[in-house]
Amino acid sequence: MNASSTRPETLAQAASRRWFFGECGVGLAGIAAGSLLSAEARAASTLARPLAVKQPHFAPKAKRVVYLFQAGAPSQLELFDPKPELSKSDGKLPPADLLKGYRTAFINPNSALLGPKYQFQKYGTCGMEMSELLPYTGKIADDICLIRSMQTDAVNHAPAQILMNTGSQQFGRPSFGAWTLYGLGSEASDLPGFVVLTSAKGTSGGASNYGAGFLPTLYGGIPLRSGGDPILYLSNPKGIDRDTQRASLDTLSRLNELSFKSVGDPEIAARIQSYEMAYKLQTSAPELMNLADEPKEVLARYGIDDPTKAGFARNCLLARRLLERGVRFVQLFHEAWDQHGNLTKAVKANAIDTDQASAALVTDLKERGLLDDTIVVWGGEFGRTPMVQEGNDGRDHHNRAFTMWLAGGGIKGGHVHGATDDFGFNPVADTVHVHDLNATLLHLLGFDHTKLTYRSQGRDYRLTDVHGSLVQGILQ
Repeated sequence: MNASSTRPETLAQAASRRWFFGECGVGLAGIAAGSLLSAEARAASTLARPLAVKQPHFAPKAKRVVYLFQAGAPSQLELFDPKPELSKSDGKLPPADLLKGYRTAFINPNSALLGPKYQFQKYGTCGMEMSELLPYTGKIADDICLIRSMQTDAVNHAPAQILMNTGSQQFGRPSFGAWTLYGLGSEASDLPGFVVLTSAKGTSGGASNYGAGFLPTLYGGIPLRSGGDPILYLSNPKGIDRDTQRASLDTLSRLNELSFKSVGDPEIAARIQSYEMAYKLQTSAPELMNLADEPKEVLARYGIDDPTKAGFARNCLLARRLLERGVRFVQLFHEAWDQHGNLTKAVKANAIDTDQASAALVTDLKERGLLDDTIVVWGGEFGRTPMVQEGNDGRDHHNRAFTMWLAGGGIKGGHVHGATDDFGFNPVADTVHVHDLNATLLHLLGFDHTKLTYRSQGRDYRLTDVHGSLVQGILQ
């Protein structure tokens, strides 16, 4: 074969295995070597700092989030959305055309209308109207954006909570917090990047509300307990001192590193990270949970009489402490708002439990210079019906219109966005779907929500799936 034969002149030559391996062997070897080297580099980087800080798509307005999730669905009609016409129609049947194609979770849609149980008043220099039950939130009216036109697809608690937090009613999708950690990494060296705190009772959606889904598990939320060890089995058993534990972890880490370099499974890196984080948490978690160093005036601002007593107020203060320590995403779950009956007493009790501490957190962050680049989110999975349930003192689930509020991180303060009809039944201006909210929150964190993706089972997934538009009206 002469020199010119090194270039295939015919289809047969082009398809020749002998020619391919003879002439392209170096190329293949180079590709293989490059692949191995890049894989090894990625492995070393992943093992060294799996949650290292990452740059978003563009300059962000915010770099951390605290999400005060009021599970069970607060009644917007008693708290945020004044409806004098609904008061006048108390006890009457709703207009027939209003109910066309409508279904509720439990009651007959043609139940009588129920007027709001509490009075509304104007707060702040902006004159924002909110319930008399929210005097503390009223004090931060000029800092918050009230969205009265929220809408979702689900009508029951678990699917609605999972939709709000993961962008899907199906189990197994990454939560908003997990996406945030995946996109930005964490600034905390000895605490998880995504922490979960729970008061009242556990959420209907369970761990799916804060899980990693198909993302590597290191991006999922880590629940901290209110009493005892912040995390179960965090303390060493008897007979195991700090040096023995460190030696055992080092040996285990070396074995895991060898396995990771061999197979490249990201779950191995997650396991290494979890062991190391647990070791660090033995020191950092007790210090975090001990509120003894907080001034009395700060405890009083949050409404905390006993700093050791678990509850929503304590969790709000812990949230501020976590954010100060570099935690990227803190989510509080408070499931107490499912008022199918006993609405008048229960919604007041819930407001007493949450109003002061929620406002204190915003004020505390503002005074410490953290609010400008922290997003605060307050709201539940849907709202409550204008119609009555269980006698004359309850409301059913309502997904067509409900209210949430936001503060900080590029959000327009002292602003009311959207509106509902005279009965609080449907949005009539600037409807904001759950996907729109999530798209906007990701935008504030520096992400194009259509490009923050992760490939799983052959396709690229994102928090907003194939939906979502920016809500420009709530941005500064």
